[in-house]
Amino acid sequence: MDRDQKGGFGSEAYAKEELVAEMAAAFTCASLGIAPTVRHSDYIASWLSVLRDDEKAIFRAASAASKASDYLLTFAGAQK
Repeated sequence: MDRDQKGGFGSEAYAKEELVAEMAAAFTCASLGIAPTVRHSDYIASWLSVLRDDEKAIFRAASAASKASDYLLTFAGAQK
């Protein structure tokens, strides 16, 4: 999936990846009918910083999250 894994905890790159991961988890859980565990309060500050600095960040994150979710769901389909 060629994701940017360079940023350490607390960095902007890390916050972007957290946002993608959380969105992908939400998409995947919704597709599989699983109630997700919500811990967004742990991450909101870093997400807000990213979203304030880049008005298109949410769209890029949603696109990457959708791709990640689709990738994971191919494995769920293989088990059926």
